[in-house]
Amino acid sequence: MTLYATDYGAMSTQELLAIMNYTIVKKDQKAILDELKSRIPEMSPKEKQEYRKNLKLLKKKDAKK
Repeated sequence: MTLYATDYGAMSTQELLAIMNYTIVKKDQKAILDELKSRIPEMSPKEKQEYRKNLKLLKKKDAKK
């Protein structure tokens, strides 16, 4: 049993973008996506593009399951 939680709010946007498609646990994936969604207004155009690209890949991956 894990007694700790990952503080995704303390991670950089780049770190979250890098791991968003590699998270296995759905609860963690949701937390990462929620954190990224809250950061969209402050994201650079490049970060927004990467977020949209990764989100599209994630949806494709989930559809295959």
